[in-house]
Amino acid sequence: MMYSVLIGFLLDQLLGDPRRWPHPVVGIGNVIAYLERHLNLGTAVARRRSGVLLTCLVVGGTYLLTWATVFGASAIHPVLGLGVSAYFIFTSLAGKSLLDAGQSVIIPLKNDDLSEARHRLSWLVSRDTDNLTEGEIVRGTIETLAENFVDGILSPLLYAALGGAPLAMAFKAISTLDSMIGYRNDRYEEFGWFSARTDDWANYVPARLSVLLLLIAGWLRQMPVLQSYRIWKRDASGHPSPNGGHPESVVAGLLGVRLGGINVYEGQPHHRAEMGDLLHPVNASDIAHCRSLVRTATWLSLLPALIIAFVV
Repeated sequence: MMYSVLIGFLLDQLLGDPRRWPHPVVGIGNVIAYLERHLNLGTAVARRRSGVLLTCLVVGGTYLLTWATVFGASAIHPVLGLGVSAYFIFTSLAGKSLLDAGQSVIIPLKNDDLSEARHRLSWLVSRDTDNLTEGEIVRGTIETLAENFVDGILSPLLYAALGGAPLAMAFKAISTLDSMIGYRNDRYEEFGWFSARTDDWANYVPARLSVLLLLIAGWLRQMPVLQSYRIWKRDASGHPSPNGGHPESVVAGLLGVRLGGINVYEGQPHHRAEMGDLLHPVNASDIAHCRSLVRTATWLSLLPALIIAFVV
C-alpha cells in the first residue's frame, strides 16, 4: 500500500488532471446527479431520509467497486493490482491541478485583465464573481487554495494511507457529494444535510493536521510563523465551517492578509467571519506566495502518509 500511495502522489504532482483520461470522479458525479433527480422528492423529512440513503449508496458503492476492481487486478497479477490502486489514488488527489488553478488567476491579474480573472475565479468558487475587485479576486483565490489543501490533497492522501485506494475513493465520493448537494438552499437544505455533515466529519482530523503542516511549511519559507499561530488561535473558530477556518486562518497569518468578509451568492450578500490582519494591500503576488506555501505543505504531507501506510 505504501508504494501505491507514493506512486499515486508522484503521478498527481507530475500529471495533474489530464482532461482526456478517464476519471472516476466524473462517474461518481453522474451517479449522484441521477440519484438526486429520483430521490430528492417529497416532504422535508422524506428528503432528509433520502439524502442519508444517497450518501450511504454513493460512498459505500464507491468503496466496494474500487475494492473489487483492485482485488480483481491483483488476482491477475500483483503489479497490475499495484498499478490500478496507484491510479485510483492519483485520481483522488488534486495537488497539481489546485496549484494550476491558482496560477490561472494570477496571469490575467498581472495583465490587468480583471474580467478574465473574475471568469477564471468563477471556475473555482460558488460565489458571484462578476463585480469583484482585484483584492476580492485575490482573497477568493487564496481562500480556495487554503481550504482545498485539506479536502483536495491532505485528506485523500491520509485516507489512501489508512485504507488504500478504496478508502481514498470513498472519501472522494463524500467530497463530491458535498460539492454537489451540500448547500443551504431550498433544494438541498434537507436533502444535502447528511452529505455536508459527513464531509465535515471526514475532514475533521486532516483539517487540524493541516495547521501543523502549514506552519512548518511557513517556517521553511521564512514566513511569520508565530504571528500565524496567534491568528489561528484567535480566528479559526469564527469560520462557518468546523474545518475551513483552520487552514484559512493559518494561511492568512503567514501571508499577512485578511480573509473572509462579504461574499455574494446568487445576488445575496453573506458575511463570513474575517481571519487575519491586513498588513499590506493584496495583489497577485500574494497568490504566488500562497501557491508556494501549499506546494511545500503538500510535499510535507507525504511523510505522515507514508509512515501511516507503512504501519498499516
